[in-house]
Amino acid sequence: MKTSLIFASVLSLAVVASVGAASARQTQEVGKNPYGGLHWSVAAPQGATWALECGFAPVTVRGIHMNRINHTGSGHMAGRLPGDNGSCRLTKTGGEGPVGVAVVKNGKATAAGSRDATPAVVNVF
Repeated sequence: MKTSLIFASVLSLAVVASVGAASARQTQEVGKNPYGGLHWSVAAPQGATWALECGFAPVTVRGIHMNRINHTGSGHMAGRLPGDNGSCRLTKTGGEGPVGVAVVKNGKATAAGSRDATPAVVNVF
């Protein structure tokens, strides 16, 4: 039941979330909208702490070359990445309850969750 609730929560949050992904494309300048790609969302409804690493096709943001982002936190966080492909790995680092990550592409949410230190991985290509 609790697992179903976390996945339902993650999928609900995923509707407003996004992720970018690693690929073998050339670095591109993303200009004034560096985070206009897929939405990503992390949920930890009982306040667990987590670490998120998302990879995406190489881009240049304000003169800086990058192909991944890293975030740490607890509870909920959402954001966007530069591209329309992505891979995110969410690892629970402490606290109570499960963690989940979701990515939305073309209106379809892809989600994964974990109750322990086993990473939850979402790939959207």
